[in-house]
Amino acid sequence: MKKKPVQTKAKPNKSTSKPATSSDATPAPVFIRWRFYLLVFFLFAAMVGLIGRVAFIQIIEPDNLIREGDMRSIRAKELHSARGIISDRNGEAVAVSVPVEAVWADPVAIFKNGGLQEKDRWHALADVLGLDRNALLKKISDNSTRRFIYLQRQVSPAMAKYIRELKLNGVGLKAESRRYYPAGEVSAHLIGVTGIDGHGLEGAERSYDKWLTGESGKSIIRKDRYGRVVENISLEESEEGKPLQLTIDQRLQAIAFRAVKQAMADYRATSASAVMLDVKTGAVLAMVNAPSYNPNNRSDWQSFKMRNRVITDAFEPGSTVKPFVVLAALANGIADQNTIIDTGDGVMQIGGSRVRDTSKVGKANLQMILKKSSNVGVAKLALQMPLEAMLGMYNSVGLGEISGLNLVGETAGIFPSRNRWSQFEIATLAFGYGLAITPIQLAHAYATLGNLGLYQPIHIIDSHQQDLAHRVVGAKYAKQVLDMLETVTQPGGTAVQAAVPGYRIAAKSGTSRKAIAGGYSDEYFAYTAGVAPVSDPRISLVVMVNEPQGDSYYGGAVAGPVFSEIMKGALQILNIVPDENRFQ
Repeated sequence: MKKKPVQTKAKPNKSTSKPATSSDATPAPVFIRWRFYLLVFFLFAAMVGLIGRVAFIQIIEPDNLIREGDMRSIRAKELHSARGIISDRNGEAVAVSVPVEAVWADPVAIFKNGGLQEKDRWHALADVLGLDRNALLKKISDNSTRRFIYLQRQVSPAMAKYIRELKLNGVGLKAESRRYYPAGEVSAHLIGVTGIDGHGLEGAERSYDKWLTGESGKSIIRKDRYGRVVENISLEESEEGKPLQLTIDQRLQAIAFRAVKQAMADYRATSASAVMLDVKTGAVLAMVNAPSYNPNNRSDWQSFKMRNRVITDAFEPGSTVKPFVVLAALANGIADQNTIIDTGDGVMQIGGSRVRDTSKVGKANLQMILKKSSNVGVAKLALQMPLEAMLGMYNSVGLGEISGLNLVGETAGIFPSRNRWSQFEIATLAFGYGLAITPIQLAHAYATLGNLGLYQPIHIIDSHQQDLAHRVVGAKYAKQVLDMLETVTQPGGTAVQAAVPGYRIAAKSGTSRKAIAGGYSDEYFAYTAGVAPVSDPRISLVVMVNEPQGDSYYGGAVAGPVFSEIMKGALQILNIVPDENRFQ
């Protein structure tokens, strides 16, 4: 009999008896304390850093942030001040400022908005500005990284209107002013001109630039991102330039300029000048030169035209200083009205040199010496007196001194000063050789003579300063010399053509050769100087013609008629009553 196998019951395995779950696959999170604290520390440190930075910016150093913000929002606009008006003694404007505009471009904005693709409109802009088309486009292209460049300054309102209608992106207009001179070339040398930025370059415009310019104002505003004004921060009002009134009379300027311009053409001269002074006050009534220039046209600004020859060009005065030699002789008791000087046959030998007269006068008194312009006569007078007496007289009436007009470019000339003098040098000094003076100095000397020896400083503006007039010679002697000079413009005198019908004119003509290196050239200065009327001198006038061409080059023949024309017009304009001419 077979035995049945015994079956035993196996114990179940705990690990396999339970069903598998997801929690059994992922281990439970473990809290790591040191990591937590490290993270909290960094977050706290970051927060502290941010708060510290904010505190630093807002409290400790806020200026930088404010500055950065202001740079992006605040704009300052300059408020230009109008330059002061210059007028003559009668209130007639000779220099005014007119509104114009400057054309500018922002190349960055131009290329940001299409660049230079619209060639027709850019060419139209170049044409209206008078610029080369390709040059304009190249200028913008070469400055493509800049935010501001000028394309043209001081364009007229009509041109500005046309440019606005072109509506070119990146092209704008800026208000400015331009100087305009109604008198044009007539008063150009005295009034002067201003530069592109409105500051004086020549003449009164430069000498009184600070007075005329004034102070510009400033408006500070804040704008938003769209360019709208959101705040008016401050406003500094501009201070307008002060007006300047000169002593010149524009009517006299016109008469004098027309006369010297015609003389320059008639005698084919290099230049011609005239200056007129008020004998009583020292005021400059007229100052003109030819050739002149148009101050309203910059292309006409050439240096040889712009030189004010009345104050810049020095010349040997020749016979025009002879009256002051006679005046010195009278004042120092060397001679009187009845003194007779023997000039012989018109030739005076001094060492190895000779002094000559153009016409023989023989034995003559002082009046005849001046009337015939005797070189020998004044040379003998000069040699009879101390040299200091003659040089002192020259200096006391203003020769060799800066006039004090405060005009740029004025020269003092050449006034001799040495320890040893030869007899011949003293003699030639008596008839105007060996020294160099300007026309304004000669006019001042004759004004002092016409004021009967009372020296009056000259001026072009009424400064109302203290009276600086002083007497340099006795009135009696000055009156005697004036009476002698009156005969020079009468028949037989050397300045007959300088006479003015109906008025007593005291004048002296002069002619001198131009000095060059090593001697003298064959060119001449011709001039006439004088005062009028002799009965009560009111006007001192000097006319100079430089290098007249032709057979006639003497001062009486060349400058005399110009002197007469200007003096006649001036006496009439100033309403000076005619006096009876005792020689007619």
